[in-house]
Amino acid sequence: MAQSELRQDVVSGDWVLLAPARGSRPHQLVNKTKPKIPSKKGCIFENPEKAGGSPIIVSSPKNSPWVQIVPNKFPAVSHSRIMAVIAKQGPFFVLPGVGHHDLVVTRDHRKNFPKLPLEEARLLVQMFQRRYKTLAQDPYVAYISVFHNWGIRAGASIYHPHYQIITMPIIPPTVEHYLAGSAKYFRDNAHCAYCTSIKWERKYEKRVIYENDEAIAFAPFVSRYPFEIQVFPKKHLPFFEDTDAATLNSVTEVLHRSLRMIERKFKQPDYNFFFDTAPTIDKSKNKHYHWHIEIRPKFKVDGGFESDTGIEINTVDPDLAAKFLRR
Repeated sequence: MAQSELRQDVVSGDWVLLAPARGSRPHQLVNKTKPKIPSKKGCIFENPEKAGGSPIIVSSPKNSPWVQIVPNKFPAVSHSRIMAVIAKQGPFFVLPGVGHHDLVVTRDHRKNFPKLPLEEARLLVQMFQRRYKTLAQDPYVAYISVFHNWGIRAGASIYHPHYQIITMPIIPPTVEHYLAGSAKYFRDNAHCAYCTSIKWERKYEKRVIYENDEAIAFAPFVSRYPFEIQVFPKKHLPFFEDTDAATLNSVTEVLHRSLRMIERKFKQPDYNFFFDTAPTIDKSKNKHYHWHIEIRPKFKVDGGFESDTGIEINTVDPDLAAKFLRR
């Protein structure tokens, strides 16, 4: 890009300011020092059952790699069999923080997601889906968030690789925003906005990171963050929980490969990834949606402009980002 450019996302309607002239070149973002790995001695996740303070919820099948799901000892929400009811306090609406907060822990202290063998990564995502399906049966759950924080800048307080699943009795504002944008695009065009983006990215090719027969990863045209990556199943699937095993394995491979590229290029940067899927309620209303995974490396800190306007400034052209990762 020769000059800055404002781009608008077709789903959310949000604007992003791409300003490559303000930023460093990709190689300047590389972590020049090798991150120090804390000793596993005394690590609470060497014994997840003890860490959670209660029995294991789900464990991977025998004769398979070790994955355990336990309740979070310090949950953001608390499980209750009573339906959360909106009440008023003065002019404000309030709702009890009712839900589930699980930790998904893998065995090896040193192997985060991209360092796992592919088959272990696939098992891990299968465990996400297995637990998701169980939680979706709770009549008081409206939305389920599945995410991973890697590194201090990404919000991880413990080094040992772990993943989190949180349920909520409401649909979060960002999800509502994207559902509404996706629905509007479908009404106006009789086609899924994300399917349109996938088709265009495959035709344009420059922003594609990696793809296989069933899934694709690319740096989105409207990238809000440096080296942001989106991973999609190629066929239209609104719901993560309804995804067939073969497609899920293909999506996992693309996610795994994409994160390996990021780690190789940037020497283990901090990052988040999360599953962006339609809610568990009113499923018939959200068939226009297309579930996917978003990867966000932590290279930037928002300043006053972003906080004031809600417009993110991204200093890396997504075409250049994809080229750098593929190289």
